[in-house]
Amino acid sequence: MTVSKEVPVFVLCGGLGTRLKEETGLKPKPMVPIGNQPIVLHIMRHYARHGFKRFVLCLGYKADVVKSYFMNYSSMNSDFTVKLGSNETTIHSIDHGLDWEVTLAFTGELAMTGSRIAQATAKHLGGAEHFAVTYGDGLTDVDLSKEFAFHQAHDKIGTVMGVNPPSRFGEFKLEGDSVVEFEEKPSFDDRWINGGFFFFRKGFADYLSTDESCILERAPLGKLARNKQLAVYKHEGYWACMDTQRDYEELNKIWDSGKAPWAI
Repeated sequence: MTVSKEVPVFVLCGGLGTRLKEETGLKPKPMVPIGNQPIVLHIMRHYARHGFKRFVLCLGYKADVVKSYFMNYSSMNSDFTVKLGSNETTIHSIDHGLDWEVTLAFTGELAMTGSRIAQATAKHLGGAEHFAVTYGDGLTDVDLSKEFAFHQAHDKIGTVMGVNPPSRFGEFKLEGDSVVEFEEKPSFDDRWINGGFFFFRKGFADYLSTDESCILERAPLGKLARNKQLAVYKHEGYWACMDTQRDYEELNKIWDSGKAPWAI
């Protein structure tokens, strides 16, 4: 069985984040902070807890912000001393437990999700038989090592994490003009949606295109499903997506409580 440390995680970090304009005017959405760290770092920490420590960030909009953050990560998160005469820098208290490999891959300003993955895997997949894909704005408490084991156990090309979130709105059942049942934020037991945490065999490259119009969620995944090559790993635990200002505020509120499910 392939060990997780050999599996690269491709994180989609290039979108415009137009529904979160209050935060994304100066930075890409994956760099919007939850607490004192960008959301992409929360995502990466969750993968690392399960042994995945090789990351490829697929950059586009304001790529320089992401590159600068990781190039200066040690100095920005530690005390350091600079000898101005020689420009010699000593970093103090480096977190050597953060033994990750992070590749910053520019995949175009306007490329769609499928194109970004196609470009990045062509250059940075290496000899890996499997790879992970996720978005730069989703948080979960899913056991990624178990999802990967599930992926390896079947013979399909891809695995998607399915989630069953409650509706944001109350729902009621009617008889004529009378409400006979009311439920606040109901869960739809038979309705599963894309939770955004994927594993693929390297053969998925044949479904992708580097054309910037290639959208992962349309032709590539649609064809994979029609070919019965996409399995679902159902996760009934915590999942959230930071899509709007409301989401951003709610995630920060959860983080500030000290009980963030994705960090436990």
